[in-house]
Amino acid sequence: MKTDNRCRAVLMLPALTLALGLTGCATTGDKPTTTEEPARHTISEFSDQRFAEVDDPWERFNRNIYRFNYYFDKYLFLPVVSSYEFVTPTVIQKRISSFYNNLGEVKNLTNSLFQLKGEELATTFGRFLTNSTIGVGGLFDPATEFGLDRHDQDFGKTLGYWGVDSGPYLVLPIVGPSSLRDAGGLAVDSGIYYGIYSAIDPFGFTDNSFPIDTGITTLGAIDTRHQQSFRYYESGYPFEYSMVRFFYHKKREIELGKPQPTD
Repeated sequence: MKTDNRCRAVLMLPALTLALGLTGCATTGDKPTTTEEPARHTISEFSDQRFAEVDDPWERFNRNIYRFNYYFDKYLFLPVVSSYEFVTPTVIQKRISSFYNNLGEVKNLTNSLFQLKGEELATTFGRFLTNSTIGVGGLFDPATEFGLDRHDQDFGKTLGYWGVDSGPYLVLPIVGPSSLRDAGGLAVDSGIYYGIYSAIDPFGFTDNSFPIDTGITTLGAIDTRHQQSFRYYESGYPFEYSMVRFFYHKKREIELGKPQPTD
């Protein structure tokens, strides 16, 4: 039971790390009834955008989850993040972010392998090895200075690379914008991380492995949100839900190298 609880806690980290990153690409606004500032832009500014192109058959459900995420973010997650930023010196925040970004290279490494991208795989492995050794366990990022650029990958991209369509748009609780394909990819990435962590079990030799693992998971989630600038309903645009949906969909298409219309 102790091991199962520890593994469940650890599994939260890659899921939040991956998917919260997706939320950060959003830049737009559809206000619920709140006391937020009124929209600073008009619909006519975006009249040429094809928002309806995104398949969203579960829109009512998605909008409810989007609204839930707003309240969760505002009244729980962001206050915790703000407290973390207040008590933690900036230099320490940077080291913590670097540490968790280095852990994220595991996801990048496995998906570069799944996509048979040899050069990218070698670069990512070099980054992880360099930052894990010379970078003192990932606290620093000398790999970037050595010209080893980061290649962000996930299993959702891997599925898209092999021709799997994105499927319907889907808003995940806490996580945010996604799609049926990317939600499945998130589960696979989390499972891989879980398997690797369970095999290594770095704190298994201690009697406090569960609280340690829980603390690492919690700090990772806080750091992930700390690194994202997106805030729900603060963009000033009307119909934020539709805009976020549109930009998320387009972002993923661009990342997969799909041609975009020029008109």
